[in-house]
Amino acid sequence: MEKSWEGIVKHLKTSKLPLSPKRGFLRNIALYLPAIVIASLVGTYLDLIFVGKNLYAFPIRPFPDVFSINIAFTLLILPISTWIFLLIAAKMPRWSRLVFILLLSILASVVEKVSVQWGFFRHTAQWDHSYSFVGYFVFLVLIWKIFKWGKRQGKIR
Repeated sequence: MEKSWEGIVKHLKTSKLPLSPKRGFLRNIALYLPAIVIASLVGTYLDLIFVGKNLYAFPIRPFPDVFSINIAFTLLILPISTWIFLLIAAKMPRWSRLVFILLLSILASVVEKVSVQWGFFRHTAQWDHSYSFVGYFVFLVLIWKIFKWGKRQGKIR
């Protein structure tokens, strides 16, 4: 038995039901993309500055002869983790989001210490992991604000 698509299409054209509030995949990505790109750029430039000042280094990294920073982190890990952060944070109330950002900042500092132990990251004696905590906290708040600004801009159009 063959379905008649003409009847379904005719019903959809004449239906008075409101359009589905679901956004298309591309529209959804467009809301996240500015914050993700800025997060990657900021992360890359901060790494370049800190590596250039010899505050830290990445002993194990892709293409060590070409790049002084770990481009796998700035081009893959940072954008993906930023997207996941924004997806989760967007569903939280304000105070929960603040606690979430605090916990992520602590986690980033801990992951940094583990990266040192595993040889992925090396820093100078004057480096303190509390710098990472504060830095990631400011970074995540900034990225959240950029995301919210981008969402407001998207609603205007």
